[in-house]
Amino acid sequence: MTKPVHFNFQRKLSRRTILRGAGVAMATPWLSAMSSAFAAGETARPPRRVVCMTLGLGLVADNLVPKTAGRDYEPSLYTKSLQDIRDKFTVISGTSHPGVSGGHRAEASLLTGAPMSSAAATRNTVSLDQLLAKHLGDKTRFPSLVLGLSGSSSPSYTENGSMIPAEDSPAKLFTRLFINDSPKDRAEQMQRARQGRSIMDLVADDAKALQRQLGAGDRDRLDAYFTGVRELERRLVETEAWSNRPKPAVDVMKPVDIGNPNDFIGRQRLMSDMIRLALTTDSSRFVSFHLGGGGGVVPIEGVDEGYHSLSHHGLDDEKLAQLALVETEIVRAWGDFLRSLEAISDQGGTLLDHTSVLLTSNLGNASSHDNRNMPVLFGGGGFRHAGHLAFDVKNNYPLPNLYLSMLQQTGLETPKFATSSGTMKGLEPTV
Repeated sequence: MTKPVHFNFQRKLSRRTILRGAGVAMATPWLSAMSSAFAAGETARPPRRVVCMTLGLGLVADNLVPKTAGRDYEPSLYTKSLQDIRDKFTVISGTSHPGVSGGHRAEASLLTGAPMSSAAATRNTVSLDQLLAKHLGDKTRFPSLVLGLSGSSSPSYTENGSMIPAEDSPAKLFTRLFINDSPKDRAEQMQRARQGRSIMDLVADDAKALQRQLGAGDRDRLDAYFTGVRELERRLVETEAWSNRPKPAVDVMKPVDIGNPNDFIGRQRLMSDMIRLALTTDSSRFVSFHLGGGGGVVPIEGVDEGYHSLSHHGLDDEKLAQLALVETEIVRAWGDFLRSLEAISDQGGTLLDHTSVLLTSNLGNASSHDNRNMPVLFGGGGFRHAGHLAFDVKNNYPLPNLYLSMLQQTGLETPKFATSSGTMKGLEPTV
């Protein structure tokens, strides 16, 4: 017999209202009748993909942002290494998330754009990558990949504001992507899927009876809840289907994780290689990769102070010089990832043409914990790149407008994301 599914309930209608059928029990959502309620097809070919890379310690604006706007900008210190692909990416300045402050705490809003401050508790919401995974992620074995450089922290959040832990081991990710499960593991996966699939059918009559007892508001909430359960069941069916399919074979050795936790650039490059393999094999189309910001000394010649300490430079020339060495390599590695996608043919274009690649941070100035003027590099995705897209550094333009552009270009026809006011001005799709 399938074990009951339990939730916590309050009073009135019945704090233990359960729908039962054919030997299973399913708890209802929290409805106002119980006291109070909780406060919504295949994309055109070739498939579109999104990779969001996020930094915890920002990038020094004076070294990243060109002095002039437009396609003919003079390269900045950090963009000098990217000039051979300058038509494949855009530097975006003068943007931030409206209503977001709180320094490091605002990392939670990086991909959600949810208003946040250090003064008040704020409920987060769905991140860009997870919204795409929900609506368009059913065409691949993994609807999304949530990855990190070190530790489980991530900027990826579910619709109820729960953070999704990141995988920070390239070796484990490789196994998950490309090493076939044993017959026993596959059988267990299929059994778990089958156990969860039919509960809505089994409690259907009881659910209809309950709906007749409720007011209009509660009926809508219950219907939304059942819709969510159906969505979960649909994903379980897909899980069962995927468990019977072999994983893609790649002519690449399983990577060895880098043991030095301070080797920021080496770890960034290794996980970027795994992301490229995941995209190339169409194992997933939506990826978040949180690089965070380690505290140790990054093994780069000329650097002898910890990365986090350098980010709090206080305009000290020596710290700024060392920080520039680290950040130059971060941007260089990001550029090499773009080049690797550009080198792969993909249905009439390149993989980069069909993949939006974002690099940003919640900190516009890590030294002062300022969340305005966020650093933004944006590449690929089938956009007509604008060189340097410069907005007002005193009256920032909404960064969620870029996210809306990415969503629509990827095939999710939504009119708004978070605090967006429209799609991003000056960044137009090529098709």
